[in-house]
Parts: sequence; structure tokens; C-alpha cells
Amino acid sequence: MKLKTSELQGAALDWAVADCDIDSTVYLHYSPSTDWAHGGPIIERERINVCYDGGGYWCATTDAGDPLKFAPTPLVAAMRCYVASEMGEEVEVPDELMEGEKA
Repeated sequence: MKLKTSELQGAALDWAVADCDIDSTVYLHYSPSTDWAHGGPIIERERINVCYDGGGYWCATTDAGDPLKFAPTPLVAAMRCYVASEMGEEVEVPDELMEGEKA
């Protein structure tokens, strides 16, 4: 299933980050969109800037200034930004990851 990077969440977002960052076969134990121990090192390594927009959302961008991504949590915004910078604005996600998720 093809999704916009700005809509990735949950298992689909974690899978996409793993696909960019590590062997994606271990993604089930990898939660960079909810676990700072996993997502924090990516934010630091990739120099992702995260800030609160004052309207209820967090935004994230790279040092180059793009792509700008918004989300309800800083980790989700940062991981969306990372995936977009590595894979583009749309990502092909395995259908089984979307079961039970709201896209």
C-alpha cells in the first residue's frame, strides 16, 4: 500500500524508519516513533530539528530545511521527516502493517 510520508504512523512508520536505517526484518522490536532510545539517536545523527508549533503539533525538519513534517508528538514528526528525506513523499508499505491502523 502506498502512503504519503505525512500520514505514516504506528507500525507502518516504524517499518519505514527501519527500512531506511537497519535491517527491516527486525522492525517488530524497533519503535523509533514511540521510543526515544530508538528515535533519539536518529534525530541526533541526522540533525533533525524538532519544535512545538504552538497549535498542538510538533514540527520537524532537517538542517537543509526540508522536508517539514507535522505530528502530534515530536518523535512521530521527526521520524516522518527522516523517512521523507530518505525515501521521498510516498512510501510503499506492506499491507499487513496497515491492518488495524488508521492511515
